[in-house]
Amino acid sequence: MTIKNDSGEELKLAKNEHIKDESNFLRGTISEGLLDDSTGALAKDDTQLTKFHGIYQQDDRDVRKERRKAKLEPAYSFMTRVRLPGGVCTSQQWLDMDEICTKYANGTLKLTTRQAFQLHGTIKKNLKLTIRDINDSLMDTVAACGDVNRNVMCNPNPYQSKLHAEALEVAKAISNHLTPTTKAYHEIWLDDGDGEKQKVTIDPEPENEPIYGKTYLPRKLKTVVVLPPNNDVDLYANDLGFIAIIEGDKIIGYNVTVGGGMGMNHGQEKTFPRLADVLGFCLPDKVTDVAEKIVTTQRDYGDRTDRKHARLKYTIEDRGLDWFRNEVESRLGYQLAEARPFHFEHNGDRYGWVDDENGNSHLTLYIQNGCVLDQEAFPMRTGLREIAKIHEGDFRLTGNQNLIIANISPIKREEIEILLDKYNLTNCYDHSGLRLNSIACVALPTCGLALAESQRYLPDLISEIEEVLKEFELENDPITIRMTGCPNGCARPYIAEIAFVGRAPGKYNIYLGGGFVGDRLNKLYKVSAKAEEITGILRPIFERYAKERDAGERFGDFVIRAGYVAETRAGREFHNDFKEE
Repeated sequence: MTIKNDSGEELKLAKNEHIKDESNFLRGTISEGLLDDSTGALAKDDTQLTKFHGIYQQDDRDVRKERRKAKLEPAYSFMTRVRLPGGVCTSQQWLDMDEICTKYANGTLKLTTRQAFQLHGTIKKNLKLTIRDINDSLMDTVAACGDVNRNVMCNPNPYQSKLHAEALEVAKAISNHLTPTTKAYHEIWLDDGDGEKQKVTIDPEPENEPIYGKTYLPRKLKTVVVLPPNNDVDLYANDLGFIAIIEGDKIIGYNVTVGGGMGMNHGQEKTFPRLADVLGFCLPDKVTDVAEKIVTTQRDYGDRTDRKHARLKYTIEDRGLDWFRNEVESRLGYQLAEARPFHFEHNGDRYGWVDDENGNSHLTLYIQNGCVLDQEAFPMRTGLREIAKIHEGDFRLTGNQNLIIANISPIKREEIEILLDKYNLTNCYDHSGLRLNSIACVALPTCGLALAESQRYLPDLISEIEEVLKEFELENDPITIRMTGCPNGCARPYIAEIAFVGRAPGKYNIYLGGGFVGDRLNKLYKVSAKAEEITGILRPIFERYAKERDAGERFGDFVIRAGYVAETRAGREFHNDFKEE
């Protein structure tokens, strides 16, 4: 496989490009590796391919040293991500995921920042059983990871039931249209169960990927559908977005956005987070066509030589938005219309009960870092299981790792309220404004990229910060706070009003000044702050905020006005103007 630049020079491709090219459309030697019981791992190249199947190989980093001393291989297991367009599942699918989590995972059902399910701790011999059970539940893991379009997000919006249903169908249509067509997923994971790959005696035509081609995309692509005024899917942090333009009670079309993305690398200023740009406007029946042409443009022009520079945001940053629009429109055969006005009010979830125009009720519960598990005094997972057994509506995973029990009929509400009280779920949203607006990535012990704790540490850090907020009567103020164990940005930290990004064990870069509605990047305020120093660093800022803020002024706006950090909207300016105190 070779590729040339615009000048005709042959370029050296990133290793992953060769892995994809030689994989026979994502098969590799995965099937053979699953049968090898001499190790809990798969072959190194296959671990890149399994991502396209929704699977990450991991090991327990808490016991790495101990196992190394004992001359044992790492404690390998697999994270399985279940694709769920728009984050909506039936009550039966919730029950199925709960059962699969018990049978094959570590007992915690994880709700992700992209409205998907994750199972952690599955060992190799149970992988096929896990995928088959997920498939039997009419869900799948295909394209939940890898260099393809990922799970398509959509606003849950329980207070816009009719419009949500329409937007959800658009999200599903995009997901279906951009799903890889390779038969590898079914051959590897959904065969007859005897461990042998299905054998095709006659293959009338060579397999192909009509949208992705043999080597798929240079890197992942993330897509969202959003209904203003709620930006809870963080439109600007995504590669591709569709903003519903609403007139009266009807969606008349969608503004199209491109080029957002969170990932970067410490100390490498050529990598940076970027906010999406508005590309234009399209009618509802053109959404999948527009999405496809944006994907194929990135397929053909994205950087395949450097994976750190391979996201759509860098293609647009390097070539310009006008160039990108012209290329997409040439593939469409028509021009996008001028973007329509829109506005956002927040990017968080609205907790508690909401009634819709159909007479149904919806309950949004705060799920700390998306972890659904039973604790001694708080049997959340059991409670949600019992609710799912009687709930006739649906469950909706939010982009903030929370859960909506949606479309509760009037006749069922009282019955569900009894269960909420029995399992202590009525307090699921009785928390500070800071905690209710928090997100953390998984990080240690399973993520191989994590430099520091995140999911296991942020709740305790928030408890420390809450004491300071109470002192200044700020405990009810909604302030977005996010933490990641590394700079890849899975919890979308760079648009938060306060963010902590792992730099080393127990050390975090502190970022301030993101937009409350998710429309502004934050800025580096402190490098490598020790965990025990964080509350002390933030305390004087909170004190000034309480005393000096203007009426209605958000924390992110205040820290910019007060001069703590500079306002930042362009990704190329993300690293500029930082001065260590």
